[in-house]
Amino acid sequence: MCPSWDVAKAVDLIHQHQVNFTMASTPFLNDLSNTLAEQHDKVDSLKIFLCADAPIPGPLVQKAREILGIKVISAWGMTECGAVTLTRPEDEDEHSFNTDGIALPGVEIKIVDKKGQTKAVNESGRLMIRTCSNFGGYLKRPHYEQGYIRICGRKKDVIIRGGENIPVAEIESLLYKHPNIATVALVAYADERMGERACAIIKLKDPSQPLSFNELVDFLKTHNLAMQYLPERLEIWEDIPMTPSGKIQKFKLRELLAQHIASTTVEAN
Repeated sequence: MCPSWDVAKAVDLIHQHQVNFTMASTPFLNDLSNTLAEQHDKVDSLKIFLCADAPIPGPLVQKAREILGIKVISAWGMTECGAVTLTRPEDEDEHSFNTDGIALPGVEIKIVDKKGQTKAVNESGRLMIRTCSNFGGYLKRPHYEQGYIRICGRKKDVIIRGGENIPVAEIESLLYKHPNIATVALVAYADERMGERACAIIKLKDPSQPLSFNELVDFLKTHNLAMQYLPERLEIWEDIPMTPSGKIQKFKLRELLAQHIASTTVEAN
């Protein structure tokens, strides 16, 4: 076991124990492929790499096939119900990056509309799951079982960093406690390794009092935010686009941020 991810140590362990199966999110598969390519090394014992929790990019599957010679399998599940779907070793590679697999034995799934009616094939809807592994409730949190709900944000605003969902609403709430933050929005920006990373876009109450990235991170750490949830970029903007009713337009922020990152990358080159 590695206490923290160390790709070189992982390669050593695979060689030492002749590992033939492992599972992790896509950034680890990407690291393993890149490292072995750079070192002109092979891990002949490794046959299957199972990726879960985030979409698998097609080029990554192809790279893993060429460099590692392994089969990449896609899976999906939740803490509350365990594994739900899985692609099979005999499936074509495209199933791993175009789908999340088929229902496991003992699992029933269906896609329904808002009225509970089954949707047609290739139509989006709500996923309904019935399985013997469904959990019975939240330990010592009975209020979660009494109908109370908490809206954590819009599905399209979810940030998935390396296979893990970032609790956007929670982090924004913490940042609003900062004495010099007037408006804040946490949005995703693309990253080759992690899929997405989180950027905090902030409008200051007093622009004459600057806020650095390190100060932002330290502030969140004092509120015991987990390391993997910390934003990895800070943007201080004078204006943040909003609707007439005062809602932050995150889709515009994502577009503007992507343009800004692209332009700064070009300038740096």
